[in-house]
Amino acid sequence: MVLCALVLGLSGCSKSTTPTTPTFRHVDITGAPYAQALTGLADPQGHTRSLTDWRGKAVLVFFGYTRCPDICPTTLQDAAEVTRLLGPQADRFQVVFVTLDPARDTPEVLEPYVKSFNPSFVALRGDDASTRKAAKDFKIFFERVEGKSPGNETFDHTAASFIFDPEGRVRLYVRGGQGPEALAHDVRQLLL
Repeated sequence: MVLCALVLGLSGCSKSTTPTTPTFRHVDITGAPYAQALTGLADPQGHTRSLTDWRGKAVLVFFGYTRCPDICPTTLQDAAEVTRLLGPQADRFQVVFVTLDPARDTPEVLEPYVKSFNPSFVALRGDDASTRKAAKDFKIFFERVEGKSPGNETFDHTAASFIFDPEGRVRLYVRGGQGPEALAHDVRQLLL
């Protein structure tokens, strides 16, 4: 009886060496054949950037435009709150905003727009062809909607973000409006 209790007690003390799988609150798209690279896009200073520039960080990529009335500022505000919630890990989280409206989102417009949410955020833009290619590579839908007067066009566009892990692999598809707490949770999982 004592021997049986000892064996049962010791079996409860052993630790599993199997790594735990992260539990995400957003859609896990690990291994997806799309959203693999950002090419042909430059920051407001004119430097061509790619996802490899932020290797070692979790990266959120969002496509939008500065005149967007709702989802774009909400998404960037949520991302800024994620940065705050991450605390000391915030330096390992990068937000990248890709404009779908390069004609109006000039470098002089983009830079202050993204920096107004958080100074660490980066904006990228290209010409029409590279913007369309990037959107296609990420399966982002966007379409210009004519305004009531010239220059007041809007865009219907996919209201989602993509999260890359520190090794540069796409991992999560984040639908718009999910809130910063769930996103901070998932980013922490990727930074473990």
